Parts: sequence; C-alpha cells; structure tokens
Amino acid sequence: MRLRHIAAAAGVLGVLCVPAHADARDISRDTLPANDGWASEGVGTTGGAAADAEHVFVVTDRAELVAALDGGSATPKIIKIAGTIDANTDDDGDHLSCADYATDGYDLQKYLAAYDPRTWGSAKPSGPQEEARQASAARQAERVTLTVGSNTTIVGLKGAVLKGANLQVKNATNVIIRNLDSRDAYDCFPVWQPNTGGLGDWKTAYDNIWLTGSNHVWVDHVTLSDKGHPDEKEPTYFGRNYLRHDGLLDITNGSDLVTVSWSRFADHDKAMLIGNSDSATGDRGKLRVTLHHNQFESVVQRAPRVRFGQVHVYNNRYVVPTDDYRYSIGVSTESGVYAQNNAFTTLGRIEVADLVKSWNGAALHDEGTLFNGFPVDLLPIYNAYNSGSERDLTADVGWTPTLHTKIDSAEAADREVARGAGAGRIP
Repeated sequence: MRLRHIAAAAGVLGVLCVPAHADARDISRDTLPANDGWASEGVGTTGGAAADAEHVFVVTDRAELVAALDGGSATPKIIKIAGTIDANTDDDGDHLSCADYATDGYDLQKYLAAYDPRTWGSAKPSGPQEEARQASAARQAERVTLTVGSNTTIVGLKGAVLKGANLQVKNATNVIIRNLDSRDAYDCFPVWQPNTGGLGDWKTAYDNIWLTGSNHVWVDHVTLSDKGHPDEKEPTYFGRNYLRHDGLLDITNGSDLVTVSWSRFADHDKAMLIGNSDSATGDRGKLRVTLHHNQFESVVQRAPRVRFGQVHVYNNRYVVPTDDYRYSIGVSTESGVYAQNNAFTTLGRIEVADLVKSWNGAALHDEGTLFNGFPVDLLPIYNAYNSGSERDLTADVGWTPTLHTKIDSAEAADREVARGAGAGRIP
C-alpha cells in the first residue's frame, strides 16, 4: 500500500508537470505555533506530527482516503491529498449522481406534491415519500460523510481539491486540516421543515467541514465554497430557496479550543455556526474559538454566528455581497465575541449597522473596525440604528484574549489577507 501511494503521488506530480522543488517544504508535520489562538492552549495542537512512516499516506481517490482515515481512529496519521478527490464515487471510483442514490421510489416532484403546505399543512413530513427521502439520503451519507479521528493531520498537496465531502471531526482531539480546497458538500435530498422560521424552510445535511464534540483543532489555509453547484442557481419551492448546502465550517456540540486562520470562505449563504442551539447549555465554558486572517467573500450570513462561546475575531477581511446580504457577525445567547481590527468592503447599499445581527445576545467587544477604508465605531452605530427593534449590546463580553499572534491594523490585515488567505498560499 505504501509503495502504491508513493507511485500514485509521483504520477500525479508528473502529469501536472510540477517542478521537483515546488513542495520542498513538507508542511505535513507542522504544528500550531505557540499562542496562535485558542487551539494553542495547554498542550497545543500537533495533529499527526508524531506519525510513524507506516501512517503517512498520499491519497488520490475516495477509497484511499477512507482507508487512510481508518474509521476515525486515534492512531497518529498524516494524510496528503493529491489531485481531485470526489466523495460521490462508488468503490470502483465511478461518479455517483443524485439519481444513483435515489431509492424506494423517491421522486422530487412526488415529494413536492405530497408535502405542499396548501394541502399537507404544517405537520412534519411523514409517509412513503419522506421515508424514501430518508433512505435515499442515508445512501448518500454513507459515501460523502468521512470521519476524522484524533491525532490526524490532513494536508492538500499542490492544487488538491476535495469535493462533495462532509469531513466530520467527531469527538476527536488534536486535529490539523491545512492547504485544502474543500468544495460543494452537495445534499441531493433536502428535507422540508414546515415550521422553521414561521414560513417553513428547506434543511440540508452537510457542511464542508464539521467539528462536533471535538477540541484542539487547527484549520489553516483552506478554501471552502460551493463551487460546482452554487445555490443561487437552485429553484424555489413553497416560496423558499431550495438550498443544497449547509455550513462551510460549523463548530458545534461542545467543540472547544479551535483556531481557524488564513482561510477563504466564498460564495455561500451560511458560512460558520459556532454553537448549535440556544438551549445547548452544555456548551457553556466551551466553544472557545479564534478566527484570524480569514477572508469572507460574498458570504450572506454567519461569518460567524456565535452561541455561548468566547470567540476572538481579529484581522479578518470581509467582502460583503451585493445581493441578499443579511449580516456578518451574529451575536446570540451568552456569546462573547471579541472583535479587533477587521476590515469590511461593501459592494452595495450596506450600512455599518448591517454588519451585526443579534438574537438574544447581550455583548460585543469591537475595536479597530475599517469600513470601506474608513475607521468606524461599530458597536454604538449598531445600537443607535437598532434600538427600536433589538436591545442594546454592551462592550463587556467578560473576557480578554491572551492567546494570539501579532494583531495588525485592519488596513494592513486587509492587504495581507487578500494576498495570503486560502489553499495554496502557505508561505
């Protein structure tokens, strides 16, 4: 297996005509630097740096990736992704379409007819078409959900792409994911939820990367998007957009001590959720996350939305979309967002007060914000514009970050992030 991996990697490099020196610096054994955000707390984050030679893999297709992940085992391992890996493939490597997953008579048009609110009402879908949807969804989940265990490093080699996959870092500790273009975690079988938001909504299943119940995780220089199937091209059913994608990177279910750095989140609706429920009181004291030097480009909302966590958001670059924009920083139940020196560029009729949204939030610390090149005091502007509809936010979030790298001015960060964020840009 080891020789096969080496040979495969050599073949990929040969096909791409990559010079021998292009990947001279092996980033796969890099560890998170000291004081680089919450993931550096205590023992820090080293991923699979301790892996022996037998647990260093170069993978070029889904089957090899699944084998290297070893069922989410805690064995120290380094997984290098080469080329493009499509998670929607069978055991022979052939692509699987949504029609290939459909079973038990599932048909979208029959599903829409069965659960049309005008005839079905507001009850939760049940019966043959919902059962068929669930069975079809389970078939896709078996292919696209890939579990990442403790003590694992996943890195992309030059130009590496992972598409259609839902990487789940589940109940794990000490994980690093770097230099990877992760795109299009596409749900073939969204479910209709009649009571969501009062008007009903479509619920999708997959995030590109999902941290659930995990701690000491470093996500660095990744690019996350819907590239291949943008939701804006999907139809509308029951008056609601038929979304196929969930989050780009969600951090939930008591996950803790996470650093997300120098990454690019692009062309998406709900980018990042930190804390999955207002009632998840077990999240208190957890969900400690640092976001620095990331680019949020044409992201409609959740960049991030935070419940409970102590989240340091500094030196990030926001390029706000012109259409359907809702907000960037979401302040929710018992959250403590400490925002410093972030730069926002708007391309449409967006006001400073639009950058923040509160759901039962109480506080937001903000300083050094740059808005279209001008310094602004975000918090008082937000409070002034929203005093009639939402309670004022205070500046006291109850904590002050100590684990961080050098904090640049928003102007300097704006330039550096534009040049350096995303896969393929590790210095």
